[in-house]
Amino acid sequence: MKTPMSSDTKLTKDEECKSVDSTKYRGMIGSLLYLTASRPDIMFSVCLCAHFQEAPKTSHLEAIKRIFRYIKGTTDLGLWYLKGTGIETIVYADSDHAGDYVDRKSTSGIYTFVECYLTSWFSKKQTALTISTTEAEYVSARKACQQALWMKQALIDYDVRLDDVPIMCNNKGAIDLSKNPVQHSRTKHIEIRHHFLRDNVQKGHILIEKVPSVDNVADILTNPLKHESFNYLRLCLGMMEHIP
Repeated sequence: MKTPMSSDTKLTKDEECKSVDSTKYRGMIGSLLYLTASRPDIMFSVCLCAHFQEAPKTSHLEAIKRIFRYIKGTTDLGLWYLKGTGIETIVYADSDHAGDYVDRKSTSGIYTFVECYLTSWFSKKQTALTISTTEAEYVSARKACQQALWMKQALIDYDVRLDDVPIMCNNKGAIDLSKNPVQHSRTKHIEIRHHFLRDNVQKGHILIEKVPSVDNVADILTNPLKHESFNYLRLCLGMMEHIP
């Protein structure tokens, strides 16, 4: 089974650069974005294709068609939720450093699980350029912190109180920066608002922990993956075949 961005069509250079109907292209993007509400496995591919809505080329349209073919071939997959589960919350964060080939901005990917069930996810381009992988991952962890605090507050409304919520990150530099109050010369330029993460770690509102890159499910939101890695992380998201 192919991943959303697997290629099965060969185009010449001239064909790749040929313009296509932007209205049709945007309509296809809109349909796919609607599907991401229940198909987190296509979020990265769709968001990547959405960057080219102003002047799409044949190569971009072919990528969109591949995503549709992937969906058609995986209609039996879906997220499963069981009754009577707990409320322990865990958030995964990841980033690609300078992954956008146009403006070189990074993308943050966040997955939130309650117990072992996926409850929310998003992939969003960062607003400012980052000059290192550590900085890009730190920004993503800060976004994950905001998500964790929001979950804690939302549950209080139902008389449920969580202790410190763990945020899983695969970058040691970002984890060290969140725990060490000393400003390092290579990171002192990071905007003050991003130290919101470190402040909440010190106050004990959240934990930030190391997770191996191969097990960081948020990686599926930020990077193109090989077939085996993609299928493994998709399963970790809780996407399984429907049982008749």
